[in-house]
Amino acid sequence: MMTNHHRKEFLGFIATAPPIVFPESLWMYICCPKPKVDRYGRPIEAPYGLRKIEAALQDAGFNAYIIDPDYLNKYVDQAKILMIGHHDYFAYGPPSSEWWLITKKEPINRRSFFKLMENEAVRVMKKKGVKIVVGGPAAWQWLWEPELVEKWGIDVIVEGEADKLIVDIAKKIMDGEPVPRYISIGAKESPGIDEIPLIKAPSVNGLVEITRGCPRGCKFCSVTLRPLRHIPIERILKEIEVNISHGIDHTILHSEDVVLYGALGIEPNPDALIKLHEEVVKKTKTLAWAHASLAAIAVAQRKHKLITRVTEIIYSNLNQNYLGVEVGIETGSPRLAQIIMPAKAMPFKPTDWPNVVEEAFSIMHDHNIIPAATFILGFPGEEPEDVVKTIELLERLKNYRSVIVPMIFVPMGALKSSEGGITGLNFTHEHAEAMRIAFWHTVRWAEDIINRYYLSKAYLMPVRALLKLFLIYAKKKMKELEKGFISRLESINLSLSRSSDSSVALEMVCRN
Repeated sequence: MMTNHHRKEFLGFIATAPPIVFPESLWMYICCPKPKVDRYGRPIEAPYGLRKIEAALQDAGFNAYIIDPDYLNKYVDQAKILMIGHHDYFAYGPPSSEWWLITKKEPINRRSFFKLMENEAVRVMKKKGVKIVVGGPAAWQWLWEPELVEKWGIDVIVEGEADKLIVDIAKKIMDGEPVPRYISIGAKESPGIDEIPLIKAPSVNGLVEITRGCPRGCKFCSVTLRPLRHIPIERILKEIEVNISHGIDHTILHSEDVVLYGALGIEPNPDALIKLHEEVVKKTKTLAWAHASLAAIAVAQRKHKLITRVTEIIYSNLNQNYLGVEVGIETGSPRLAQIIMPAKAMPFKPTDWPNVVEEAFSIMHDHNIIPAATFILGFPGEEPEDVVKTIELLERLKNYRSVIVPMIFVPMGALKSSEGGITGLNFTHEHAEAMRIAFWHTVRWAEDIINRYYLSKAYLMPVRALLKLFLIYAKKKMKELEKGFISRLESINLSLSRSSDSSVALEMVCRN
C-alpha cells in the first residue's frame, strides 16, 4: 500500500482502520489514493525511509529503485533482491491494533500487505530465487509471525537504522554470501550524520528529516534507543529542493521533537529553531511538523516566546493559517509518568505532567497549531486510578482545538518483553470512559477543523463530504454504545494473538 493520503497526513490515521460504513474501495479512496507513477512504475513520491535506502544503494552503485507494488510484475525477470519496508506490517502497532481490538475486524493496512505478499509477482520472484529483505519501523512485528516468515520465504529481517548497513547486506546477497536472517542494528551501529544519504527523489508529502533519535528515554518507545543527531540545515534544504524540483511544494519537518532542533539536551535552542524556519520558508509553500513534545512547547514559549516567533515566521511567509503536528499525552497520571517516562516532562517534574500538557495545549490553541494527540491505555503496572487521572486530564483539554486518539500499549522499546496491552488487557469501564471522552472531543473538534482549515480545495470536496458522513455515522454508533455496552461494561479481556490468523480474543464481563 503506497499513498500520499491526498497530501493530508492526518488521513493516515484512517488508513490504519478496517473499512467501516463504506466499502473497501471507497475507504481506500478516502485515505489511500493510488500514487502517481512514471512509465517504469516508480512512484513520483515515496515513503521517506524507503527513499533513504534507495539513495544508499544507488550511491553504492546498485541499480535500485522504489517500485509501486502494482507494478512488480514488470520486474519478475530482472529483480535479484526485493526489499520491503512498512510502518505497520501486521497491524500490531498503534493505532491499528486499537481499531482491530475494538471493531474485531482486520485493519486495511494489514489486509493490503497480505495481498502484496500473496500476489503472483511476489510468488514468481521467490520461485526464481529473488531474496526478500524486510525492514522499517515495524520490522519487530516479523518476530511475532514466524509462520509467515517461513511461508513467504523472508530471507533477512533488518531492525534499526539501515542507511549504512543495507549496502553490505545487498553486496553479500549479490555475491552469494550468507547473511543472518535477523539483524538488529543498535545505537553503536547507527549511522552518523555524514553516513546518512540524501534522498534523490521526492518523499511523500515532502517529508524531510531534521533530527534522529530522542533524548527523553521513554520506556515504551523504540526511538529513544537511538542516539540524538541534528541534521545540518544545508542538508535539510537540499532534500527540500529535491521535493520541490518534482512539484512537491509542501514540507513536513520530521523529528521526534521539532522544537528541540539544535538543542544539546531538553532545553530548546532558539537561534537554531528560528534559523531553520527562516530558511525553510524561503523554499516551500506550506509547512507542517511531524512531532513535538509538550514539555518543549511549554518551556519554549515560557522562556523565549519561541512558539509565537516561529509561527509568525510561518504564517507571515507561507499561504497557511494553521500548523499541524503530532504530540504524545501518553497518560494523565503523574505516578505512571514517573515510572514509564520520567524525562518526558523535563525540564519540569513528572508530578507536573498534567499541568504541562494543558499549558502546551493552550499555547498551541492560541497559535493555531492543531495537534493530533495520543494517549496510551494498558501500560504495565497501570492501576484504575491512573486511568481516572487520564480521564481528568482529558476533561481539562476539552476547550483546546485538537484530535485526541486513544492507543493501547504495544510492547516496544525497553518494555518490548512486557506483558499487557495488545497481548492481554483487562479493559475496564474506566478505559471505556477515557475512550468515550476522547471520541466526543475529537468529533467536536474534527468538525471545526474540517470546516475552518482542512480539505478546502475543490478536488478534495468529495473526501470532505465522505468524512462528514463518517462522523455522522460514528456519532450515532457511539450514542448506541453509551446507552448499552458502555453503561453495562465492567471489564473485557482483550488480546491480539501472535499467530498467522491473529484472531482477536474477547471475554466480556458486564455490570448488572
